Amino acid sequence: MTAAALPTVPVLHSEWIKIRTARSSLGSLMAVLVTTVGITALTAAAIGTGEEGALGDDPLLAAFYGVNFGQIAAIAFGATALAGEFRHGALRISLTAVPDRTRLYLSKVAVVACLALLVGEVTGLLTFVAGQALMGPHAVELGDPGTVRAVFGSGVYLMLMALLAAGLTALVRSGTLVMGLLIPFVLIVPFVVGKVVGGAGRFMPDRAGQAVMRLNAEGSLGPWEGLAVTALWSVAALVAGWIAMRRRDA
Repeated sequence: MTAAALPTVPVLHSEWIKIRTARSSLGSLMAVLVTTVGITALTAAAIGTGEEGALGDDPLLAAFYGVNFGQIAAIAFGATALAGEFRHGALRISLTAVPDRTRLYLSKVAVVACLALLVGEVTGLLTFVAGQALMGPHAVELGDPGTVRAVFGSGVYLMLMALLAAGLTALVRSGTLVMGLLIPFVLIVPFVVGKVVGGAGRFMPDRAGQAVMRLNAEGSLGPWEGLAVTALWSVAALVAGWIAMRRRDA
């Protein structure tokens, strides 16, 4: 990757227009916020005031309960944002306008990252505030230890999950396939791996990344170490997607 292949403002703007005008991508992005905040608030209102620990042993992680569902929307956003290029010859048209494949790819990734991070940070803050407002005497305050880190980290985590899906979609050229494989992977596989190979499940992208939202570290991964593991998963997927984008025919 050379400096000459870095994104430019016109290319970034064109990628933003593509996402803004694609119902599936824009809808998935908005679903990150609505799903995460909504499920957290509804769950907190339903059982949060019942007894301490009703939403889990870690009170800080419980404050972000809806992230378990919001990450599905983040995966859908990352996948649909890239998948449009591989339908009906759209990639040929994009390459006509932007012949440099690396610039095109980096521009798409940059827009996905910025939008996912922006929505993720707003989602993290609203999720915490809305959920804890309904927790009664069991609420965690925003100034309590680890809360600011968890709010910020939850937004970064959602961005990384979107980028993981985006990279894999560029690799396999199918958003449907990526969602069909990645969603069960993050929801089921970490628990299966954890049962079979001891604590290895903690190094799966979702379990590792969610460590940043924990009050107490689980095993050997601290909050930032866990988020770094998820970042490595995402970077690996993005590099694989870049290689595929450069080598395959449009």
